[in-house]
Amino acid sequence: MTKTHPDRPSEGAAAAPAVSLSPSVRRHLGQTLRSAFADTLAAPINPRLEALVEQLAKPKP
Repeated sequence: MTKTHPDRPSEGAAAAPAVSLSPSVRRHLGQTLRSAFADTLAAPINPRLEALVEQLAKPKP
């Protein structure tokens, strides 16, 4: 049995049309997101996560 998520359309539902944002709104969102995640981006990467990403980058034999 599969659960449906209320915020996500089901597989059979038609996709909603894309909404275009004005350049000023896009700029404001970008600045807000950059300031909200600045600390996260500056923090060192967890060595375990880095190792997992390296494994994903390696081609499969």
